[in-house]
Amino acid sequence: MIFLIDESITTLTGIGDKTKQQLNVLGIDTILDVCYYFPNRYDHYEQKALQELGQNEKVTISGTIIGQPNLTFYGKKKSRLLLHLQVEGITVKGIIFNRPYAKKHFEEGQTVTLSGKWDQHRLQITIDQYQQGTIQNNSPITPIYPLKGEVKNIQLVKLIQRVLDTYSIELEEFLPEEYLINYKLPPLREAIIEMHQPSSFQALKHAKRRFIYEEFLLFQLKMQFFRKRNREALSGNEVVYEEEKVKAFERQLPFILTDAQKKSLAEILADMRSPFRMNRLLQGDVGSGKTVVAAISLYAAITANKQVAFMVPTEILAEQHLHSLKEWFKDNIKIRLLTGSVKGKKRKELYESIQNGEVDVVIGTHALIQGDVHFKNLGFVIIDEQHRFGVNQRNVLRDKGILADVLFMTATPIPRTLSITAYGDMDVSKINQMPSGRKTIETYWVKHNMFARVVDFIKKEVASGHQAYVICPLIEESENLDYQNAIDLFTELTQLLAPNIQVGLMHGRLPSEEKDEVMEHFSSNKIQVLVSTTVIEVGVNVPNATLMIINDAERFGLSQLHQLRGRVGRGDIQSYCILLADPKGEVGKERMRIMTETNDGFLLSEKDLELRGPGDLFGNKQSGLPDFKVGDIIHDHRALETARQDAIDIVYQNKWKTEAYIPLVNKITSDTKILKDLLN
Repeated sequence: MIFLIDESITTLTGIGDKTKQQLNVLGIDTILDVCYYFPNRYDHYEQKALQELGQNEKVTISGTIIGQPNLTFYGKKKSRLLLHLQVEGITVKGIIFNRPYAKKHFEEGQTVTLSGKWDQHRLQITIDQYQQGTIQNNSPITPIYPLKGEVKNIQLVKLIQRVLDTYSIELEEFLPEEYLINYKLPPLREAIIEMHQPSSFQALKHAKRRFIYEEFLLFQLKMQFFRKRNREALSGNEVVYEEEKVKAFERQLPFILTDAQKKSLAEILADMRSPFRMNRLLQGDVGSGKTVVAAISLYAAITANKQVAFMVPTEILAEQHLHSLKEWFKDNIKIRLLTGSVKGKKRKELYESIQNGEVDVVIGTHALIQGDVHFKNLGFVIIDEQHRFGVNQRNVLRDKGILADVLFMTATPIPRTLSITAYGDMDVSKINQMPSGRKTIETYWVKHNMFARVVDFIKKEVASGHQAYVICPLIEESENLDYQNAIDLFTELTQLLAPNIQVGLMHGRLPSEEKDEVMEHFSSNKIQVLVSTTVIEVGVNVPNATLMIINDAERFGLSQLHQLRGRVGRGDIQSYCILLADPKGEVGKERMRIMTETNDGFLLSEKDLELRGPGDLFGNKQSGLPDFKVGDIIHDHRALETARQDAIDIVYQNKWKTEAYIPLVNKITSDTKILKDLLN
């Protein structure tokens, strides 16, 4: 049956090319898209008692103004209007930003109604709207839509009303009845009408629950079908490695693996033994020992006469891995480095060695995925700090091998809610245990006015034979940001620490040769203090470095601060991290407090997710995070977990082949050609 609701919006009378273009900017292309273009908030002037108001809730209060309103100006064209009101016998503050003209609308003794964001702790409302007098509590719930371009809210309201009146009868339910009953979810047509024209907050709440679950279930179904394809559709990749050789290599390592490392290694080796392509994410905190697990795994592949590609985001990290592997393997396997620095005749010779199978392991940056690189028998691919590579880059390397097993690694601990959305098509191993003998890094937050004491601490650590990093967020002066940059700080520290302490400078704009030279001098203690941008965030391993100083630390997220902190504490010497920061906002202060209280990267990543949101944690484009319209993976994590489990049951118990689930499967295959091909 052909439904008009699936047709273009130009089917509607009065929608010409110009209006179509305006609606396309909003992501509206079909009549069904109109139905699913939900409000991002609702205005409703319902007043509740002060004690019932929640933190950061959008509220409406009425009260009497006490004293004269106070208007102050700051910065360029910025203003703050402060009111004091008597509400239920309690004094409440009201603030209006950047609307100085509003002062003339308020006077002492006047009764006003204010709407805005409520701060429960300060008894303060940040005012969006205001009006004189009091209002009745029976005002309607008004939808407010997200807008772009020239489309106005009233236009959308009228368009949606037209569509619902004419086409909502065509909305066909596709969620299986058992889910609607078990989770007490409203049917599709009723839920869409409630989202646009709420009859009550209770009904609106249930409609939102339905679409949160629907979004998560549709996404998780796609992820599980892709996972099924990766595991089962591509068979014939069993790696028959020599178990005794692998055990012997593990025994000769200068340390004993932790239980968490052993568990992750067993999961990886089991994947390699299986007839299906491995698609596994190995996540672990800074210094938890992911690299040695990867080393044992790649050695297993080599004993099965497979070649290994090890892709990393930076040349520094590539060289670090080369050093580690050569230290563990001595000359037992042939390891080569392929980065942008390998040029001319050497590069051509390396290509030939890779193609004829003379090289066992190739470690490199994105140079590994160039068209000129051909492997003889690529069977195992490791991608480190994988969120720094785009999906297409990862796939190009993976597809250079005949169904090569792929191990993704990250030192950015990923919250569970993120891992089952961004990496739902992968199996996940977690190293959440640190090697024995490691001392907890002591972390302190100090203000910039204590910089002189920080310099004294640097001198003390260097006098003990140790070294220090000093990290800055910027390379050079910015007109918009007043944070001290790396170059200025390098100059200042050089003067303050002269003549006995050598200071080096490292940043992303240095030529590769200079970077290598600076790092070599720091590693060999010719440089005692290294001033750097975040180029050293990942992979640099200097056990003698015991002090990490992060300048303007409020400029970084928790996960990045934790990554930087992980550059020290690499040995058995007590190490320290000092956060130099004068945060203005509450979020910045909260970050500093959390950093001083815990060294648990997984806990920090959860807090970072709460403070920053999923899109900012490591970038939507790189991570492949979906853009959910209604669902929030942080606040709606229970619904996400439920949807994931339901999706697993549907796919792996073959429910998707039954009549009750066909409408649901059709929903996800209609816009995904890969899935359509897979399921057909």
